[in-house]
Amino acid sequence: MRSSNPVFSRRGFGRDNGYAGFNTAPQAGGPAVATQANPYAQPTGNPYAQPTGNPYAQNPYAQQQQYGAPPQAPAAAGRMTIDDVVMRTGTTLGVLVVAAALAWALLPVDDANIGRSYGIGIGAALIGMVLALVQSFKRKASPALILTYAAFEGVFLGVVSSVVDNRIADGAAMQAVIGTMAVFAGVLVAYKAGWIRVNRRFYGFVMAAALGFVLLMAVNLLFAVIGGGDGLGFRSGALGVLFGVIGIILGACFLALDFKQVEDGIAYGAPREEAWLAAFGLTLTLVWIYLEFLRLISILNSD
Repeated sequence: MRSSNPVFSRRGFGRDNGYAGFNTAPQAGGPAVATQANPYAQPTGNPYAQPTGNPYAQNPYAQQQQYGAPPQAPAAAGRMTIDDVVMRTGTTLGVLVVAAALAWALLPVDDANIGRSYGIGIGAALIGMVLALVQSFKRKASPALILTYAAFEGVFLGVVSSVVDNRIADGAAMQAVIGTMAVFAGVLVAYKAGWIRVNRRFYGFVMAAALGFVLLMAVNLLFAVIGGGDGLGFRSGALGVLFGVIGIILGACFLALDFKQVEDGIAYGAPREEAWLAAFGLTLTLVWIYLEFLRLISILNSD
């Protein structure tokens, strides 16, 4: 299982990648072959069994899985834990929030300064996007790169939030923050309670919906650039509200996929530095949800 999140898709902890594939165990005098923990594995004596290359196969707890969720192994030195993920996610979000607050305070959006402030925000967004792409394709997590991305993304969010809050809907930024926190908490509770089952069908549905959503938004943007206005109207009026709700729902689905990847990474003994990638991926998803809430609020309050 891979996450739709670009970070987890590239470097995720799911079962179809090199970190947490269906479990393997080394055989004496030969390559590693699939163990009985893999429901699709060949018997260990099968000479045609292929190695999966799981670097965490030495984790004895990983061999206990049958068909359910991976077992939770006791914390080992150098292995990622939930505390590591929480701490690094908090650090990344903290940098983002501080940068957003500074941008809000130092980049005014009155009539005389809105052009300059918005230009700085867009520039910060482009730099953040480049840094996010660089980190997504790196083999190892770079805390400095991730925190730098968070800082630039925070500047963009601070400017955009200030524009919406001061010129379109008073209190919109706080409403978007509360909405994002509510979605995060709701999805976490639903995931831990087992109300959301993250399986291949769920993954396929989310990916198909996300692909359609992104394509429609790209077409809408293209028509907006060519013809002006809001293009095909997917981001204004009743259609804008509908697609805003769909965007938030997709963000919630991304969170469920991300929670699954983090859970698998912890269970299979991913190294501690992978917690930075988990924090990075979760931050990307939360930014998505926040922006969709902000856009939805601005549509509902626009004339």
